[in-house]
Amino acid sequence: MSRTTNPTAQDFVPIATAALDFHRALNVPGGPLVTTRAELDVLHAHLISLHSLLDAHATRTGQLVAIEGDQLSAARTRIWQAADHVHAAYHAAPRPGSGEVPDREACQANLPEDAPELTIRQRHQPTAHLVRRRTTPADLHTPFTGLVRH
Repeated sequence: MSRTTNPTAQDFVPIATAALDFHRALNVPGGPLVTTRAELDVLHAHLISLHSLLDAHATRTGQLVAIEGDQLSAARTRIWQAADHVHAAYHAAPRPGSGEVPDREACQANLPEDAPELTIRQRHQPTAHLVRRRTTPADLHTPFTGLVRH
């Protein structure tokens, strides 16, 4: 990246991708280990950030090129689904310190937890509201991701 030109998205996204690859190579062992809540929290933050980026692209692009906007909207929806699953995995993961694994009923009841566990919920909720405004239940539950516009 040149210091004399204005940085563009193409300058930073590859750096983020490389950082994820580097993180995985260094921090995710080959054997079976439980993913920590801290790891799930940062993965969730990354997915929410990626959702926000795709949302911005889908919104802007969809106004100019509808088919491309539809595809970006579908990608945004799938990233939300991934973030939602990571959020659920976080709450099902062993608690730090005690190693206690919450039972399925506690996870399904969405019982509130204290900080720092509360921060993942504070990040998740505003995005959940945005998703409810911009997608339909059918969009969220369809196994088909390819949109066809005639």
